[in-house]
Amino acid sequence: MRFTKSIPNMFTLGNLFCGFLSIGFAANGQYKNAAILILIGMMLDSMDGRVARMLKADSELGKELDSLADIVTFGVAPSFLVYYTYFFQFGLLGLIVAGLFPLFGAYRLARFNISTNKSNLNYFIGVPITAAGGILALLTLFGDRIPNIFTTVVFTGLSFLMVSRIRIPSLKEVPLPKYGTIVTLFLGSLLYLIYRGTYGQFPYLIYIATPLYIAYLTYRFVKGKNKKNIE
Repeated sequence: MRFTKSIPNMFTLGNLFCGFLSIGFAANGQYKNAAILILIGMMLDSMDGRVARMLKADSELGKELDSLADIVTFGVAPSFLVYYTYFFQFGLLGLIVAGLFPLFGAYRLARFNISTNKSNLNYFIGVPITAAGGILALLTLFGDRIPNIFTTVVFTGLSFLMVSRIRIPSLKEVPLPKYGTIVTLFLGSLLYLIYRGTYGQFPYLIYIATPLYIAYLTYRFVKGKNKKNIE
């Protein structure tokens, strides 16, 4: 029973470790690898909460751990990635600007944690840090085809949108079978482009994480279908 309750936390810690590895890869000039690790972190982050509910293993520890992991993987790691790929040429000013992203992201997470409207499925208040970090990872991944000024504008916009009061539509109410299909196709296309662009030289973690994530989506699809048949 104790092991079952710790499974969701393993996904969260995996997310955190992906963030740490991403920073290391970025520091060593392996920017595509660093971006991919952030995307793997997104896969794990999307699973830990649902796995906790499936196993009835929700805990305050897991919720706090999830926020800490999100700050590293989707706040600190993407800001380092953008700094090493573009902002570094501005010296200290570039480092300071890059540091705004995790600061705003941490504020947004703290505000969410004390919010009384967490259960609202229709919208988020401000852009979630997970989405913002993932967008920056994708922009860096295809950075050779995207103007630097565009990345700078998106980086700045996302920083302020995270702490804004703008209501962002949520996909939580999108039926999982349809959503799972979209995500699976997206991942398949993305992996193909990554493989062609890096000649297969990316973290072997992705060979493990992606099949697991697709298997998870398939399980949710089958489970949702069975529920409809029973009803």
